[in-house]
Amino acid sequence: MKNPLGALMQQAQKMQENFQKAQEELASTEVHGEAGGGLVKINMNGKKEVLRVSIDDSLLANDRDMLEDLVAAAVNDAVRRVNKLKQEKLSGLTGGLGLDLPGDFKLPF
Repeated sequence: MKNPLGALMQQAQKMQENFQKAQEELASTEVHGEAGGGLVKINMNGKKEVLRVSIDDSLLANDRDMLEDLVAAAVNDAVRRVNKLKQEKLSGLTGGLGLDLPGDFKLPF
């Protein structure tokens, strides 16, 4: 019979490698958030860094407050999408140990 502690350590190391790989994949993944039916669009990476902001020309002549609200809503939409992607990506990594990560589990980014 194999050493159970050694097997557990190997499993923990494998899980750590999988988490590292998932973190790298998430960091390079790009998500798209939007508001106002697509009038404001945000591109964000998995580190929650905004890469691009796109604002439809029709909004530029309108109310500034509305435009600011739509930009904030689009950023929040993109953040929710990153969080959902992170949850989906990492949920399968702990399956072998019977662990369930909390929804607010924070990675180094």
